[in-house]
Amino acid sequence: MAILRIFRSLLFVALIAAVLIPASASPTSSRRTTLAGSVPPWASSANFRHQAASTDYVGFRVYLGWRNPSAAEAQVQAVSDPASPSYGQFITPQQFRHDYAPTSSDVNTVKSWLQDHGFTIAYTPVNNHYVAAEGTVAQADEAFQTQVNEYEVEGLTLTAPGAELSVPESLGASVSGVIGLDQSDHLIQSDIAGTDAPPPRAFLNAPPCAAYWNQLTTADVPPAEGVTVPRAYGRRTFPYVPCGYTPSQLRGAYGLTGAIASGIDGRDQTVAIIGAYGSATLFDDLNEYSSRHGLPTLSPSDFTQLTAPGPFHHPQRGLPIQNPNAWAVEEHLDVEAVHSMAPGAKIVVVAAPNQEQDLDAAINHAVDQRQARIISNSWGLATEFLPRGWIKPLNDTFIQAALEGIGVYFSSGDFGDEIVFSGVRSTDWPASSPFVTAVGGTSLGIGSQDDYLFETGWGTGATFLVDGAWSPTPPGRFALGSGGGTSRLFAQPFYQQGVVPDTLADYFHVGARFRVVPDVSLDGDPNTGFIMGMTQTFPDESIRYSEFRNGGTSLSAPLMAGTMALADQAKGSPHGFANPALYAVAGTSAYRDVVDPRSTIAAVRVDFRNFVDASAGLIISLRTMNFTGTLHTIPGYDDVTGVGTPNGTSFLAALD
Repeated sequence: MAILRIFRSLLFVALIAAVLIPASASPTSSRRTTLAGSVPPWASSANFRHQAASTDYVGFRVYLGWRNPSAAEAQVQAVSDPASPSYGQFITPQQFRHDYAPTSSDVNTVKSWLQDHGFTIAYTPVNNHYVAAEGTVAQADEAFQTQVNEYEVEGLTLTAPGAELSVPESLGASVSGVIGLDQSDHLIQSDIAGTDAPPPRAFLNAPPCAAYWNQLTTADVPPAEGVTVPRAYGRRTFPYVPCGYTPSQLRGAYGLTGAIASGIDGRDQTVAIIGAYGSATLFDDLNEYSSRHGLPTLSPSDFTQLTAPGPFHHPQRGLPIQNPNAWAVEEHLDVEAVHSMAPGAKIVVVAAPNQEQDLDAAINHAVDQRQARIISNSWGLATEFLPRGWIKPLNDTFIQAALEGIGVYFSSGDFGDEIVFSGVRSTDWPASSPFVTAVGGTSLGIGSQDDYLFETGWGTGATFLVDGAWSPTPPGRFALGSGGGTSRLFAQPFYQQGVVPDTLADYFHVGARFRVVPDVSLDGDPNTGFIMGMTQTFPDESIRYSEFRNGGTSLSAPLMAGTMALADQAKGSPHGFANPALYAVAGTSAYRDVVDPRSTIAAVRVDFRNFVDASAGLIISLRTMNFTGTLHTIPGYDDVTGVGTPNGTSFLAALD
């Protein structure tokens, strides 16, 4: 899962207050409206370097909110709730624009104000959701009555406003936020890059690894020449991790083999994947992968890759150029996972031309053009502690998606409760939005007949073989795990009422119930992960297709998106925003309930130190499963796996 690292130096109470306070009139001028929470948490006095040069470039989007927002949210519930007489009565993008989008007059007022301050208008989408503008720091300081400063953050020099942004009171009712004046997105951000970058550096699985769970154990296959795996948890032997589950294994374990064979394969459905950069080898690699794994190859009419319009193309001063290959791996994983679960579905990849800066614009484009009824996102922002301007605009996009019958799926995150990663327990954003389906991860055991053996919550304890002993003592330290927990921003949505325990909904003991993540889950543990394929660059500079195991909730989300393509086909119409339907059948045979295993489950993993061969030695580790920190798998709904994992044809029938 692609994660944006946010540096946090303030108390969370102050951060949340800044996010939740609505825009209000500035105390210094009744003629301006303050956009409260528009200063990012990392823009602190401790990180301050100096005021940004007045001539420096800035590119940003001024987001406009929907008209009649309360009516829009009410209609979302009406069209998404199976108990509603309006269930499934979605509207078209044209109807949405007519009923809820900002008017041309609203947009022109914002444009005129920006132009009066010297900005160049770069782009406005058809739904009038934002006005993208470009100019200088001096113009931004004057227009928003702030001071754009430079801050030292995680080795980077980033810009952000040092004081809350404000706009004329006449615009205050329309403007919901500004994205781009702070460079939170650049914490792993690069400049514009094309799809002609060399393929990523090769990564291969080291042997031994198994074809299925428990095929190979430390008793019958030594991990390396003469190396003995030490005892742990009272055991002398452990299974080796799988080499990567194949499409047929995952379909078998999740009970979908028969449905797909009968023609419920996602045909006449389209799944969109939001990513960045794109990949020059994606289409050819997908068909190579399909040929090797018994999947149908796709024609150009079945697979589309496009760049969303309207990105900023001015280079961002002082920021390192990052190779886009990490996104190439992400997008190959997403595409192959969707195709594995829904081999008959069409796929469209909507890519931003950079790491993070235009992902919001890419998803707005996919929604407003209704390019698919299912949108999969394997990216997210670590924690909810973000500038206010980031939250409301994307949440509005998700509301539009729900009204148009589009289901938006997000990885729940790969760092569990986020305490190890950020120091504060938090859910990830946008997974915590009440208008998206957050997909968590599990550790999955698949048997020799593609049969389901077990699932635990994905949370990995890692310890390494050092001088004949495990170090640190098993289970070791937390490595990765399914994102989850309780939101501090969003009240409990109607569909979670009566399903999510109050102990989770009011986890922070504030006397109110909040949204809990995830909603549903599928295999995500990289140690029980998915065999994926792509063109890679090897140490000898050769470039060729190869395959390796991968995972994360970056796998879970597209697996769920593919499964929902089957569900949409079986139903004969789109589910759209599926959470109300998913929760309506919680606790039934539609799901497998993931709970704590009866005994500790652990496996040995072997990795090449140089990622491709044993010439530099091996890394041998013990990976303990269900190591989930403050999150816990319990009977019924839990904050690691949600309502559970889809149970094959019972799941499809329950949603029909």
